[in-house]
Amino acid sequence: MIADQFNNRVIEVDPHTHQIVWQFGNGADKPGPQSIVGTNDAERVGTFTLISGTGIPPSTPPLPGCSDPVNGCPDNRVILINKDGHIVWQYGQNDGVAGAGFNQLNTPVQAAVLPQFQRRHGLHVIIADQANQRIIVVDRQHRLVWQYGTTGVVGNGQNQLSNPNSAEQLDNGNILIADENNNRAIEVSTDLQIVKQFTAGGTLSGVAFASRLSNGHTLITDSNNNRIVEVDGNDTIVWEYPTNTLTGSNPNPLPTRAVRLKNGNTLISDQFNNRVIEVTPAKNIVQQQGALNVAGNGFNRLNGPYDAKGIGDFTGLTPARDVDLSD
Repeated sequence: MIADQFNNRVIEVDPHTHQIVWQFGNGADKPGPQSIVGTNDAERVGTFTLISGTGIPPSTPPLPGCSDPVNGCPDNRVILINKDGHIVWQYGQNDGVAGAGFNQLNTPVQAAVLPQFQRRHGLHVIIADQANQRIIVVDRQHRLVWQYGTTGVVGNGQNQLSNPNSAEQLDNGNILIADENNNRAIEVSTDLQIVKQFTAGGTLSGVAFASRLSNGHTLITDSNNNRIVEVDGNDTIVWEYPTNTLTGSNPNPLPTRAVRLKNGNTLISDQFNNRVIEVTPAKNIVQQQGALNVAGNGFNRLNGPYDAKGIGDFTGLTPARDVDLSD
């Protein structure tokens, strides 16, 4: 499953044939019941799909996927859709207007269903609400039940973040946060204490994603350095992979996601190389979707893919089980 950012769609592809077998998003640059704008994140949860409509910021010239260079093309929704592409739950407003109040978001870049909450209390979703500088957990009734980061405040102190880009709940109940512009990944307790911090020895720049691996290590997307790093509990780099070394590569592709698959390989969203690659521990590419540094929306083409996950292969992420939407 790939969040094909500037094509304003989420696609499920067969990695062997490169054929699209399922899609949500009609390419429109305004949020709607069948559209999603500038999507940065998607995951299959049982028969449902959770999608973050991040939106596309204003830019001159306009960025791909957005026709308005002055105002940009906001979305500001997290949606849960069924297999037929119908929205069954949503957090955020239909008009794309940003905010920090009840049922409002400002540039949501990632979301995940929390299995520990779901088993006891029904649907709970954790959201990286980036421009509000916070990670929030909300329930089915849109109530905010937990937050890390002081709303609207940029900082690196206690209960402060700078451009948070992802969050996941660990087996111990703590939350692992990619604190992008603070160049760190932090593990925080539910009572808002930082219990661990990872900077790869102070070398990280632009932490776009972080995930805890089964061996206890932490996998980090070091976006501004165009690499993926795995660090141990002492913050020592034990494995890394650069995404900008092949002939023809964008010199600064700014990779955005890396998830470790059950087979030990790493699935990487190589954003501005317009590809998703599966890399072995020996650093060999065994699967690729998209052509290196070629943007498009036709067969085997992507445009700024921000996120990719193996469906049913959720190492370090939410298990693939249906959510409970009952009262």
